[in-house]
Parts: sequence; C-alpha cells; structure tokens
Amino acid sequence: MHLNPARGRRRPVFSVRTRITAVVALLVSVALALAGLIVYVVEQNRIDEQTDQRIEQEFAELRKLEESRSWDTVGALLDRYLTSHVPDADEVLVTWYDGGPRFASPEGTSDFANSALFARTVEPLLATSGTATVQVPEYGLARFSVQSVAGGPQAPDQSGALVIVTWLERGRDGLHETMRTYAIVAALSLLLVSGLAGAVAGRLLAPLRDLRTAAEEISGSDLSRRVPTRGNDDITALTDTVNGMLARLEEAFAGQRRFLDDAGHELKTPLTVLRGHLELLDAGDPAEVAETRDLLLDEVDRMARLVGEMILLAKSDRPDFLAPTTVDVGALTEGLLAKARAMADRTWTLDGTAEVDAVLDDQRITQAVLQLADNAVKHTAVGDVVGVGSALEDGVLRWWVRDTGPGIDPAHRDLVLERFGRSAVSADDEGFGLGLSIVRAIAEAHGGEVAIEDVVPHGARVELRLPYRVPDTPDAEEVAWPAS
Repeated sequence: MHLNPARGRRRPVFSVRTRITAVVALLVSVALALAGLIVYVVEQNRIDEQTDQRIEQEFAELRKLEESRSWDTVGALLDRYLTSHVPDADEVLVTWYDGGPRFASPEGTSDFANSALFARTVEPLLATSGTATVQVPEYGLARFSVQSVAGGPQAPDQSGALVIVTWLERGRDGLHETMRTYAIVAALSLLLVSGLAGAVAGRLLAPLRDLRTAAEEISGSDLSRRVPTRGNDDITALTDTVNGMLARLEEAFAGQRRFLDDAGHELKTPLTVLRGHLELLDAGDPAEVAETRDLLLDEVDRMARLVGEMILLAKSDRPDFLAPTTVDVGALTEGLLAKARAMADRTWTLDGTAEVDAVLDDQRITQAVLQLADNAVKHTAVGDVVGVGSALEDGVLRWWVRDTGPGIDPAHRDLVLERFGRSAVSADDEGFGLGLSIVRAIAEAHGGEVAIEDVVPHGARVELRLPYRVPDTPDAEEVAWPAS
C-alpha cells in the first residue's frame, strides 16, 4: 500500500502570513495606543496648566482691585469684581461674605452656590485661600479655588472671598472629542496597515508557498521540478539554494541510476556465463568439472573485482573516503615509480618530483597514479616509455603518468572519465571502464581534477591536478575536503 507522507502531516492552525499580520497589527495597536495615551496626558496637563493660569490671572485682578482701595466694604469689592467679569463657559464665580455665598455668575447657578455641598467644600478653604477638587453630582469633577479678602474702610472686620468653580469635565470636552477622532483615525490606520502587512507578507512568502508546492510534487522518479524565482532578497536566495540542491539531487540520482544500469549490464555477462556452464556441466566427468571450476573461478574473480571497484566509487562521496596526512611529495613520487616498475617490462622514467610537503591522502594518490600506470601499460608495448612525475606550479600540485602509446582520441577523453566509459581497447583488455573514473573520483575528493593531454610525437599524458595545501596551515589535518 502506498502511503502519502503528507497525509498525516499536522497542518498549522495559523499560517505564517496570518501570524505576521497579527504581529504587525499588535505592534501598530500598541504604538497607536501609546501615542494616544501620551497625547492625552500631555494635552490634559496643558489644559490644567491653562486653567491654573486663568484662575491665577483672575485672582491677580482681584488683588489689584483690592489694592486700589476704591471700595468701602468687602462685599462691595467682591460685587464690583463680579459685575465686571464674565466667567468662561466652564466657570462659576461666587462671592462669599457675611458668613455665606451671596451672588453667583453666570445666572442660573445660584442654586448650586446655595447648596450644602458648596458650603461644605468652601468653608475649610477660606482660612488658607486653598483649592479642592470635588465630584459634583450632575456636573462632574469640579475644582474649587478660593481667594480670601479681608478689611475695608467702613468695615475693617469684615472678611469674604471670591470662589471660582471650574468644571474640569467641560474644559476637557475638546480633548475628549479630539481623542475620539484620534481613535477613529487610529482604527482606520490599523485596518489599512494590517491589510498592507497581509498583502506584503503574502507577496514575500509566495516563494515559500511555491517551495512547498514543489517539494510536494517532487517524487523519487522525477526530480526535474524547480521553484520559480522572483525578486532579489533573502527568500530568493533561499529559492536559488533549494533549486541548486534539487539540481544536485537530480544529478546524483541520475548518476546512481546510470551506475546501477551499467553495473547490472556488466554483471549480466559473468552471471550468464556462470549459469550456462553450470547448466551444461556433466558432474560425472572429472575433467569437465575441473575445467568448469577454473573457468567459473575466473569469472567470480572478475565479478569480485568489478564489485570492489563499484564499492570504491560509491564510497568516494563519503566523508571518510580520504584520510589526509602530511606527505613528502618527492619521496612518494619515487616510491610510486618503484612500484610501477613491477607492472611490466617498459622503459620507466622519473620525469621530476615536487620537493615539498603537502596535506593529502597518500594511499589514494598511490591508488590513482598506479591505476594510470596500469592503463599506460595496457596501451604500450615492450620498449615504450612510461614516465611518472610530480610538480608544484602556481599553487597546483600535479601528478602525471605519460606514455608513448597510441594516445587517447580527443573525442573520447570525456567518455573514458565516465563510469564504464571505454575508448578503443585491445582484445586482451579485461577492464570494466572504471579505472579512470576512480582516478577522477580521487582527484575530485581532493578538490582537484583530471586532465588528459597529448604527448609529442605520440602518446598520452594523464594528470591529477590538486590544490596545494600547506602542512603548517592551522588545523591542516582537519581540512574540510570536498568529498565531505
């Protein structure tokens, strides 16, 4: 039964777009609320200061009139002041003398001036010309400000006071109206910003939705799907990275398929040989059994060698494929030539050595160079020259094997570096076409490459070109090799 991996996947309750929009809306709400609160506090303080200044100015005018001494009694002073001043819309002016309130301005406020609340509030303030804030039914919060007056030419013992009652709520009506307007504008601004945030978030997250769609559509049999790119930002860079990853995966899967197809094709022949001989074997004929045994063992050896080479190629992408150490390149080159001399009767020469130390895997290099020497032996005869050498030029460490054989056709040079790729071979060549692909895998694991060149007047020269890594580089033994 085929299971869809996406079927049991838990879907998020809120999408990223919704969460981004909610966060933006929350931040904007907090910012607008704080701004409104600051404006309200500042404006309320400003109104209170204006109220205090107005009251102080009115008391100053009363004191100025008092100092003029153009009055006979306190009552006359206060009545003259009251008749000469028009209170503001949020004020009530009340004169107090002869033990209680006398007149109030504007008209219609006498009942309030004669109320018990008024008397109860003002009496404690007369002695100190104080101020008190009281909640007045039907009027709201009110400030009682008292300025006492004493003496007079005709009644020196008489005392009185001017009482200014300020309706604070009325004075703040304009502020409240402004804040209501601000609240409406802030709410509309919040809706607008949230809408724009949702639209922008949707646009920015569109590549991620495309990425999710592409990931859901990708299957093991089709890795050609790519995520469309748009814009030039971090998400675009992520999209390009994912597309690059998909391209590498597609290439790797394609390489694995080709490898398995080629391996299956190469293994089919020896398996067929084994099956055919076993089916035709006459178990009663000792001579035929011995002959078939030798033949089958030879085929098994070929299969074992093929499987070993395939395993080596499969391991070339693993981090532990290389074990780099500090190596004397000159001594290693001379040792490689000594080992190669035992392969066949050829004219072996040392073309030169790089007298340096380098960080590399000497066993893999030995494997690669001896593989090149083996190829050179297969394509040369007794008396031909096979040269081995190394050199360091412009930060590139080169190893090569050259021969005076027929060379490699330029049209086939890319082919012979592929797995199971073969050019013209002799009839007795029992190779599988994996030798040079192993050499290339070793070179690429070191971060290098393989190059094939002609040799004048004839022959071939195959080089490993590796980046030179200096041994005394800090942490040289922990170089992050391309294979990992």
